[in-house]
Amino acid sequence: MTEDKSEVATNEKSEADIPPDRLAINPRSPHFGGDLLSRGIGINFRGSRKHNIEEYSVSEGWVKVQAGKTMDRKGNPLLIKLNGEVEAWFEDLGDDAPKMTKGA
Repeated sequence: MTEDKSEVATNEKSEADIPPDRLAINPRSPHFGGDLLSRGIGINFRGSRKHNIEEYSVSEGWVKVQAGKTMDRKGNPLLIKLNGEVEAWFEDLGDDAPKMTKGA
């Protein structure tokens, strides 16, 4: 019986180590994840690592990036939505961290 409990704890830990399907860095967004962002999120978009992602959705296959220095009339950065393959992981877990992909 103790082995079953340890397997359940391992599965819960691995699920906690996978970032959410959708996450944003803007505090006004409903998908904002302040505590998760403090861990550091790594993003692969179309096979290359990106550092300028404002928001992402793995299941829908898109990221939003800032369009240069352009701002909207309220002073928020103007965002462009790009479609493609997205992978996300927590950077604090190292190079072999579990990744959130569309199939997972």
